[in-house]
Amino acid sequence: MKAEHRAVPAAPKGPVVAPRKTANTDHALPRAKRLAALLRLGVPGALAGFACLAGAQQGAPTDAEAVALNPVVVTGAPTATESFELPYSVDSVDLRANQAGNLGVNASEALAGVPGLVIQNRQNYAQDLQISVRGFGARAAFGVRGVKLIADGIPATNPDGQGQAATFNLDTAERIEVMRGPFATVYGNHAGGVIQLFSRKGEGDPRVRASVLGGSWGTTKFGIGAEGEKNGVGFVLDASRFDTDGYRDHSKTRRDQGFAKLTLNPDEDSTLTLVANGLRQPETEDPLGLTWDRYQLDPRSVEPEALAYNTRKSIHHLQGGATYERRFGDDRLELTAYTGRRRVTQYQSIPFDVQGSPRHAGGVIDFDRDFYGMGARWIDRSDLAGGSLTVTAGLDYDRSEDDRRGYENFIALVPAGQLLGVKGMQRRDEINTVTSLAPYAQLTFAQGPWQWSAGVRHTKVRFKVEDHYIVTGNPDDSGRLEYSRTTPTLGVTYALSEATNLYASLGTGFETPTLGEIAYQTPQSGFNFGLQPSRSKQAEIGIKTFVTDNTRVNLALFSIRTKNEIVVADSLGGRTSYMNATETSREGVEIAAESELARDWSARAALTWMTAEYDEGFETRSRGNVTQIPAGNRIPGIPALTAYAELAWKPLAGLELAGEALYRGKVYVNDLNDKPRAPAYTLFNLRLSAEQRQGPWTFGQLLRVDNVFDRKHVGSVVVGDSNGRYYEPGPERSVYAGVSASYRF
Repeated sequence: MKAEHRAVPAAPKGPVVAPRKTANTDHALPRAKRLAALLRLGVPGALAGFACLAGAQQGAPTDAEAVALNPVVVTGAPTATESFELPYSVDSVDLRANQAGNLGVNASEALAGVPGLVIQNRQNYAQDLQISVRGFGARAAFGVRGVKLIADGIPATNPDGQGQAATFNLDTAERIEVMRGPFATVYGNHAGGVIQLFSRKGEGDPRVRASVLGGSWGTTKFGIGAEGEKNGVGFVLDASRFDTDGYRDHSKTRRDQGFAKLTLNPDEDSTLTLVANGLRQPETEDPLGLTWDRYQLDPRSVEPEALAYNTRKSIHHLQGGATYERRFGDDRLELTAYTGRRRVTQYQSIPFDVQGSPRHAGGVIDFDRDFYGMGARWIDRSDLAGGSLTVTAGLDYDRSEDDRRGYENFIALVPAGQLLGVKGMQRRDEINTVTSLAPYAQLTFAQGPWQWSAGVRHTKVRFKVEDHYIVTGNPDDSGRLEYSRTTPTLGVTYALSEATNLYASLGTGFETPTLGEIAYQTPQSGFNFGLQPSRSKQAEIGIKTFVTDNTRVNLALFSIRTKNEIVVADSLGGRTSYMNATETSREGVEIAAESELARDWSARAALTWMTAEYDEGFETRSRGNVTQIPAGNRIPGIPALTAYAELAWKPLAGLELAGEALYRGKVYVNDLNDKPRAPAYTLFNLRLSAEQRQGPWTFGQLLRVDNVFDRKHVGSVVVGDSNGRYYEPGPERSVYAGVSASYRF
């Protein structure tokens, strides 16, 4: 029998359920034929090979092996469930082990090896990480969209779908779960994928710790913390400061983070968890992207506009939340509430002659956001017809309100001239409110080798704009709009043997426009209340198998069809308006493998191949020029092939040496596919971590070398930038070292 691990982590927020143009050769096959060829190639061979290997093995994985190769997850599952049993793709990354060899600054450090996920450090802390899941989110010029972000049950994604991964505190994280495929859609608006972080629970003897690291590009990080349990109260406290001059010019950053978590048990049947965290990034310099010519000349440089306008961003973010769980035998009630405040001031490089127009919002973004939300769900377990049934019903409510202002990023001088990079005349004043209300239900029924899962969610998102900047040439742009959609999903798992599961799932999803995307109907007019949400249909089939006692392989094939994809309609003078395209398709294969090769050696690898293209053509504008985007063009920002491999050696307890290899395929930068693509690249990294224990003391050391062979590369791209500044260079060879110490009382 398979070993089972049923320790129940904290429950998640929200619902849960048990290349070139058409003339080129890579577009020669019609979509249906390409998918059929993919299925003929991938599924039978994989099933036959894996089934043979599974049938040849002597037994299921042992208890210790299953902990590493078959993690318990809660994302998408009604209760804590082994990932092996679920009818969709979900990976759990153990941060307790992973962070020993990383800096603990960006989630991209830990998640590079997750298939289907492209996560890039843009080397620009003013714009956050670039994240896409199976192509969802690739077009985001800043922040994260198309992917649901959650931390300790509190969404890091606004009701409109715009998220911030920088709020993740990696120093206190226990694990991160990444979910792809149809079942992600039951998390509602913008759930092309789900990335959920869980922080550690305060356990064991109280202890304090301190750490310091430093390295290339003027990078330093200092951290202090305390955690443990005292008198029945678990606590985790952390504070850190990260500084860097940045790989590129004009990219200096300081990031201060704080975190606190308390876990209490009011009685033997209930648990109360309180969480608070804050982020402060004052005057974070924004180097912008580069044109192709300047990238070729000097990848560390910036375009003159970044310096002339002193492009920069300040962020102040504070939030807190509470989760109460009460158990009634096998059943459970969960209640969650959160609130927070976010303030952002950003200086952009928009030409001053454009900013002077009464219809332009200016080159300085300044807003205060208050947000809050709550959720409730009931989980019921029972026996039915010789099987087990788990039913969950819940309701989520989320709200954000922006007091948003805009100013010119210059001051006009008398008698002539301009002073750039300073806040000038006001050009925008409005209150933007977004609310989301979503009831949901789900069930999981397991009987014999079969497990059926189904879920449905009805999401209603409302936008309200109150325009207070009404002057000559700029009329009242106030208005309201509402989007609603019911998103069902269905999945099934069949146990081919004790070590091999086959699964399939179907689902529908939708993405509303973000506030930034409805801000302008055209670059010269106000809000675009006619923009519609995109709607997707997703299908996935796969196999999860232990090919030996110590090796697990997952294979998934997916197909996604989207209508009303949101794309750029016009871009002029620093303002971009959006419209709905017709249809797009994303199809691909994900393969992941993990193995304990020997007592001291382990390896893991992941590969994703995907085609993402426009199935029908459409027109777009840039600087007043109309451009026809033909059917068959690739969706920009999505590499066709990504791969990751890691080999780790642990010769002694507390000592690990590991090598990483990362491949990213070529990436188109605009819809026309006519600009130089960001070239493919392969990077190699090395890490060494050590830990020693002496009585109550624990000491740790870290040495890390990224881009060992000093490969010049474009780390990420700014999709569709109207100024041609598409390319964000990745750093050269970088070396980091750190030490830490903790004391247990």
